[in-house]
Amino acid sequence: MTRRPLRLVAALLAVLLAGCGEVDAGPQAWHGGRIFLATGNTTGVYYQIGGGYADVINRHLSGYEARAEPTGASVENINRLSSGDMEIAFSLADTAADAVTGRGAFDGQPQPVRALARVYRNYTHVIVRADGKIDTFAKLRGKRISTGSPKSGTDIIAGRLLTAAGIDPDRDIQRLHLSLPETVKQMQAGSLDAMFFSGGLPTPGIRDLLVNDPGAYRLLPIADLIEPLNATYGSIYTTASLPKEIYYTPEATPTVTVANVILVNADMPEQLAYDLTRLLFAHQAELIAVHPEAANFTRESAAGTDPIPLHPGAARYYQGG
Repeated sequence: MTRRPLRLVAALLAVLLAGCGEVDAGPQAWHGGRIFLATGNTTGVYYQIGGGYADVINRHLSGYEARAEPTGASVENINRLSSGDMEIAFSLADTAADAVTGRGAFDGQPQPVRALARVYRNYTHVIVRADGKIDTFAKLRGKRISTGSPKSGTDIIAGRLLTAAGIDPDRDIQRLHLSLPETVKQMQAGSLDAMFFSGGLPTPGIRDLLVNDPGAYRLLPIADLIEPLNATYGSIYTTASLPKEIYYTPEATPTVTVANVILVNADMPEQLAYDLTRLLFAHQAELIAVHPEAANFTRESAAGTDPIPLHPGAARYYQGG
């Protein structure tokens, strides 16, 4: 659903209120002073941190009102950012890299996106029913599997992992494109054999599934797929273990990870991009209070967004300008 009518109303209100001296929006109030943040599923980390970031903007950036919006995540977020329907978008770095070059879901059309920051990394969760006798990735063949919301970052990495294992994601499994809340419901109902999700730790929806019914599900180790992934896509993917303490599993689970990035449109004013980047660090403690993953980036690491170009305003912030 487009937000353009809301923006027109917001722009008129900004002008009227400025004339009354109630809001000092000024010429810097880009897009009518409204900032919509494209996040992800309501039970995912994007939505939680996005909501916290919106609150930080509302409290500390004069002339702007921000709101986090639930979405289907990475691809949808970038498309809505490029169209002007959103001002900030969360995305997996692999999807954002595709957007810059016009690869994959972007059908040969490079998108005008720039990065504010590289933030925490997502862990790929591959969860199977404990009673389904799926104890290796290869045994996913022929099973009913949710690979996440359509064209989300989860959907993309699931397809790439399956392909890397020699499994055609559209022919060799019964593939369903479900949101995280719906995926969890279907897993609990026994309508799915397995699911994929790429998220920070802990992901609330995953925690609800694994912690509320211990022993009913298990996480599959998939770190051995990193070599074919990197052979095709470069070093954008890495490995790490899902700590057993996160979801109270019997042991740590080796998995594939990918960084998250916060994106804006290339046409965002430089000063606004600078201010939005500054807020991430000046008020990082407020974000950490919303979700612990907000602690997992620094000023130095956040600047490393290659191959996604930094917005000039963000680059100026990292350079100390």
